[in-house]
Amino acid sequence: MSILVTGIRLPFDEPEELALHQARRLTGLVSDETQAAVCRVSIDARRGKITRVYSVRLDAPVDEQAWVDKLQIPTVRYKSNEKPAVPCGGKRLAHRPVVIGLGPAGLFAAYTLAKHGYAPLVLERGGDLAARDRAVEAFWSGGAFDPASNIQFGEGGAGAYSDGKLTTRIGDPLCDTVLETLAAHGAPGDIVKKAKPHVGTDILKNVVRAMRHDIVQNGGEVRFHTALTGVRLRGGALCAVEAGGDMLACERAVLAVGHSARDTFAALHQNGVYFEPKAFSVGVRIEHLQSALDRALYGALAGHPLLPPAEYNLSRREGGRACYSFCMCPGGVVVAAQSEPETIVVNGMSYHARDGKNANAALAVSVEPADFADGTPFGGVALQRQIERAAYAQTGSYRAPCQRVGDFLAGRTTRRAGTVEPSYPLGVVYGEAAACLPPFAQAMLRDSLPYFGRKIRGFDAPDALLTGVETRTSSPVRITRGIDLFGLGCAGLIPCGEGAGYAGGIMSAAVDGIKAAHRIMEEFAPVLG
Repeated sequence: MSILVTGIRLPFDEPEELALHQARRLTGLVSDETQAAVCRVSIDARRGKITRVYSVRLDAPVDEQAWVDKLQIPTVRYKSNEKPAVPCGGKRLAHRPVVIGLGPAGLFAAYTLAKHGYAPLVLERGGDLAARDRAVEAFWSGGAFDPASNIQFGEGGAGAYSDGKLTTRIGDPLCDTVLETLAAHGAPGDIVKKAKPHVGTDILKNVVRAMRHDIVQNGGEVRFHTALTGVRLRGGALCAVEAGGDMLACERAVLAVGHSARDTFAALHQNGVYFEPKAFSVGVRIEHLQSALDRALYGALAGHPLLPPAEYNLSRREGGRACYSFCMCPGGVVVAAQSEPETIVVNGMSYHARDGKNANAALAVSVEPADFADGTPFGGVALQRQIERAAYAQTGSYRAPCQRVGDFLAGRTTRRAGTVEPSYPLGVVYGEAAACLPPFAQAMLRDSLPYFGRKIRGFDAPDALLTGVETRTSSPVRITRGIDLFGLGCAGLIPCGEGAGYAGGIMSAAVDGIKAAHRIMEEFAPVLG
């Protein structure tokens, strides 16, 4: 148990020991017997003076609950440090559980099961990270596109080629478990206390490999290049999965296929798994010079060695629709992220140092099921494909359409870049970046850019670049969960993560994966003694 002191605000260049001193002084717990540690820290540049904001945990030899009640200070509260209980059922599984997909949700589901003796079999349609790196680097260098191993498919999922951002709004106690697990496998130790932790694609790949090795060492098995093609039911309950040409008997399977496994969605739907359409977003990537963003947000202190590269989070609502920034990558690059041939999809990626010349983020506009209703659960998938194929047709290649913000706002075609040069590895075709998006999305982007420019000076600068198209912000479908997390129409199948429509990033997907594993563990005893 602990006392948590929040909202301690100090100049950004003061040592964190001063935050510990202020927490002790505020609570009156100043004796040497009280242990103090920073548990959360963030940068705040919104008030004209850059500060660090700390949360401090105090462990004192007092009745901490009574002490907090006596103080009656809004920023001081009692916090239980109890870890979520690890369930363990009593029934026996006839077959080891199967985990389908090795992105964040599948990785944490399989890791949790393996660490507690359930010896999972993991099926991943793509290659391991070494194979993925070779395929992605070859494609980005002008080689052939590999529909089996790319930024969407393979070990680590789409998150392995991203900023490795670990922020979430779900507030689940299992978030701490995720951070601690990542740190134990090679992620920077400070992620457990940063308010906006990130790992970076370069470090995250090694963390994923280390977790996979732990899965295997604890009795699990991982099969790469093994795509799920169907499920076999008996009496409405799962009895086997079809993958890699084999029929694999199982009573419980965690479905963590990611938001781009469109063929898997179709196969499962044919097998009676219930899907429903879900809202998602489409848009473009916007790039600025990182130095310009630093000046806009840090002012004269831009470039100070104690300040991280500036980042932002913007949103606007109008007429029931939203436009917002998503997956902001300080010092990052715009990357090719398609999962199907002759399409264009862009995403953002940063290395841990975030030391690239440009910053980028998605500028996404919300899309509701009513916008793409076609009488099936997959109208959103059809809209995504339509946009992605139109972008490919627009450039006639895997080069991405690109446009300066000033030209976009003025309705002009771009002929060349200005002060901001595109980072997209396959090259761009200057013209109209958002032309393939629905008219409502183009209009919302055009109206929102000046609004964001009033929030951050220079955000709508004429030379900022838009690169299209961003269509994979989240899954356009949800696999409806029935009682006890099972997918309707298939008892024993446990849909989780982004592909099932229940997560929106690495952290929330990982937490959902742990919960899926716990669902199996609540019901059944370990396979290994």
